[in-house]
Amino acid sequence: QVQLVESGGGSVQPGGSLRLSCTVSGFTLDDSSDYYAIGWFRQVPGKEREGVACISSSDGAPFYADSVNGRFTISGDNAKNTVYLQMNRLKPKDTAIYYCVGQIGPVVLLTLLADGYDDWGQGTQVTVSS
Repeated sequence: QVQLVESGGGSVQPGGSLRLSCTVSGFTLDDSSDYYAIGWFRQVPGKEREGVACISSSDGAPFYADSVNGRFTISGDNAKNTVYLQMNRLKPKDTAIYYCVGQIGPVVLLTLLADGYDDWGQGTQVTVSS
């Protein structure tokens, strides 16, 4: 069973940076028998979840939401079995709970739609405020 554990959330002033980590267990990112797609979603209470960024082992190009493109970078470290979300030039509207999501299998879809993911982490709070 795949488990995803987020860390790195916190409070930061506008214009600042944070790096979120998603540690994966139950699956090895460099496993050659299956592909993975790992993504980050965020949600503000009372609002819909928003896909932020995703990366897969079957497609080399990460995919970003327009709202974060150019400010956020998703990357993976096979040695640490961890996927990161580097967030720069943060804005108050980036405040949300951030979730790491994953799909594992012989075929994966690089998508920012929540229904495309089977596994979800518990979330980590990011607050951007002066």
